[in-house]
Amino acid sequence: MNPGMLKKLKKMQDEMAAAQERLEAKEYFGKASGVTVIVQGTRQLIDVQINGEMLEEKEMLQDAILLAVNDALKQIEEEQQQTMSQFTGGMGGFGF
Repeated sequence: MNPGMLKKLKKMQDEMAAAQERLEAKEYFGKASGVTVIVQGTRQLIDVQINGEMLEEKEMLQDAILLAVNDALKQIEEEQQQTMSQFTGGMGGFGF
């Protein structure tokens, strides 16, 4: 592989790492029926906010928490795929 190609690959690798760090630092908000959760891009749940009315309905609260967390996780997955596809779009044969 020529030095120019190696330099381009190194630059792309550095850009991918920086993009991944930005994604992991970002916070995503999932919402469902009176429940809001905040999940960091690392998929770590960092906050749960519950509307007081939800406390009376245990099963609805449990379902709302699951839906809110899954909503935030879906947002993370979609944004990560979209962001990383800009790097991997034309690199099918390289395993990126």
